[in-house]
Amino acid sequence: MAQEPLLQLKGVSKSFGAVQALYRVDFAAYRGEVMALVGDNGAGKSTLIKGVAGIYPFDEGEVYFDGQPVQIHNPREASALGIEVVYQDLALADNLDVVANMFLGREMIQKPWRLDEAAMERKALETLDSLAVTTIRSVRQPVAELSGGQRQSIAVAKAVMWNSKLVILDEPTAALGVAQTRQVLDLVRRLADNGLAVVLISHNLHDIFEVADRITVLRLGQNVKEFIAADTTHEEVVHAITAGALRHVPGMVKNG
Repeated sequence: MAQEPLLQLKGVSKSFGAVQALYRVDFAAYRGEVMALVGDNGAGKSTLIKGVAGIYPFDEGEVYFDGQPVQIHNPREASALGIEVVYQDLALADNLDVVANMFLGREMIQKPWRLDEAAMERKALETLDSLAVTTIRSVRQPVAELSGGQRQSIAVAKAVMWNSKLVILDEPTAALGVAQTRQVLDLVRRLADNGLAVVLISHNLHDIFEVADRITVLRLGQNVKEFIAADTTHEEVVHAITAGALRHVPGMVKNG
């Protein structure tokens, strides 16, 4: 691939006591692409993403963002780079409306220290429109009244509203119905088509093959394979998830 990755991890590792959660993992995400991150429970997907998000800084390895070496010590630093994560719990406040949720903690203020409700509503509508989110009846609707798919759309729109460059989605279609899943997958594809780099974590290989350009497989804390989605099959990905070759026996911290 000619273009350089927006995010590139080289040999990153993370251990918790004697347990090696990640071992010398290489990973890359490119602008305009959906990179799927797959693996069984305990494969290290969450640890990898939390390392990128600054929640669990890596013990070793190199991180490059937009071609520059970076160190991400906390979520604020990740956000400043343009990295946003939409976790499975969505972190939405049910009692607040769509606008209030999208600006939660980042409210627009006008003098004399009042919320600029009109500007926030305008920005929220512009963001939803840019992502072709058309199922929300009103941005003043309480989030508690929204369906699972609509809530996911709001969480994604909230993430991309702040000049994001990389959006990480953790199991965005979990527990959704067929129509809502289709809505969210279309949104994921639009993020990449709008030039963002997207990392999609999912156990649902059908969803992954619907929208992913490439697939990285983690197994027991190691990346065992990277596939081009159009050139592989479900069977090959499953085989890598369950039996991909490991570089060392996991479980204990390895020195050297």
